[in-house]
Amino acid sequence: MKWQDRRLLDLFGIEHPIIQAPMAGPTTPQMAIAASKAGALGSLAAAMLTPDLLRAELQTVRQHTDRPINVNFFCHTPPVVDAGREAGWRKRLARYYDQLGLPASAADGGAVRMPYGAAMGELLLEFRPKVASFHFGLPEEGLLKPLRAAGILILSSATTVEEACWLEARGVDAVIAQGAEAGGHRGMFLTDDIASQPGTMALVPQVVDAVKVPVIAAGGIADGRGVAAALALGAAGVQVGTAFLLTPEARTSAVHRAALKSRTADVTALTNVFTGRPARGVVNLIMREVGPIAPEAPSFPLAAGAATPLRVAGEAKGSGDFSPLWSGQSAVLAREMPAGEVVASLVAQTGVALRRVQG
Repeated sequence: MKWQDRRLLDLFGIEHPIIQAPMAGPTTPQMAIAASKAGALGSLAAAMLTPDLLRAELQTVRQHTDRPINVNFFCHTPPVVDAGREAGWRKRLARYYDQLGLPASAADGGAVRMPYGAAMGELLLEFRPKVASFHFGLPEEGLLKPLRAAGILILSSATTVEEACWLEARGVDAVIAQGAEAGGHRGMFLTDDIASQPGTMALVPQVVDAVKVPVIAAGGIADGRGVAAALALGAAGVQVGTAFLLTPEARTSAVHRAALKSRTADVTALTNVFTGRPARGVVNLIMREVGPIAPEAPSFPLAAGAATPLRVAGEAKGSGDFSPLWSGQSAVLAREMPAGEVVASLVAQTGVALRRVQG
């Protein structure tokens, strides 16, 4: 397909203006490799990886493709532990521990989510991926300067026009406009008011009008109709996540896959019960009974310390009642096919949608 807007193609050196979203947990090197080989920008999610694990993933990617890739990081400020709040949160979840036969001491668990730092920067300078992207704003300039000097492009997510302008003023090469429909964590960093996040259709044209850098639409885009709509709104490309969760390359758990294929996959909500920060997922038991937004949850990512053992125990019994079933509002459009075929399908469907509009 011949794309009329070549800004992202020329900027990233890719064939199609599609980014496979970096989703911490489900994303694998194999997914990034397949997406990149299909002409999109494949992504690795480093938010839950140690430097050694990221090195291994980067090595795997480089062994199988020399095409451009993106490596994504969180850049939140680590919170100060509030002992009283931690105790209250554990008390709030205690009955579920009892139901699953877990000791109270199990609440010390939880996946580590570390912000971007110097050690990860050294890895990026060693492997030199085409793109480094960030969630929750940007790291300090001292950490970004070496990346720019090495020719690594910088992206970050914005959930409002104000955030997009803030990012542009700090030199990003493109802005990801994340609409409210998107699955997973909100990229918001200038506000914590989730009600202030517009939907993709409203956010994208406003960001396009407000900034000069290319805008990448994200949120609720899972087929070619969504891609075509985003391009019509002025986006230079799209970032797609949920559509890749059912691929064989995805590290999506069995209960998560089942939820995405269920009749209730279209019932999603923003919740903080799993990590302490709002993220969109398919509604399940713990979200209904504790949240979806629990004011007493510890700050991100500390809430995971007590929530993760419930997930592990629940999934061992085949239950997704306590799992973060991250999903955008487009899960019903996702199909079980290899990641490379997802990209090809998006491209073909976009061509059909654009021709339909053009008559």
